[in-house]
Amino acid sequence: MAIRYYEEDGTKARLKQRRALTSFIENSIIKQHLDIENIQINYIFCNDEQLLEKNIQFLNHNTLTDILTFDLSEKEEELLSEIYISIDRVIDNAKTLNIPYQKELHRVIFHGVLHLCGFKDKSEKQEKEMRLQEDLCLNNYFG
Repeated sequence: MAIRYYEEDGTKARLKQRRALTSFIENSIIKQHLDIENIQINYIFCNDEQLLEKNIQFLNHNTLTDILTFDLSEKEEELLSEIYISIDRVIDNAKTLNIPYQKELHRVIFHGVLHLCGFKDKSEKQEKEMRLQEDLCLNNYFG
């Protein structure tokens, strides 16, 4: 299993305790929901412009978003993924919600991996379950 973190073109995620985060994602989220050994997840932190470009190119959505999750797996027994996160959106969301930046950053990080575990957020019911799962992750991670 490999989880890696990248910052595009000078974007600074200010992500703390990457090893602890990686361990938490592996042990508390993935193993709970997936029975797959070959897992590779790349988190790519970028800005609004970069993520908007991907949103238009791959999903034909001309809107800002905080996260895009791509499952690139070709076989059922593997999980290969790229998760793009706009740090600009995370900063704005944290200000709007009046919560610490690190908490919002981790919520979005967990959101991406929860999508890979099968959670969706298209309907109101799905969105409610996704928020519940995000909150569980945040509470378990931050204590």
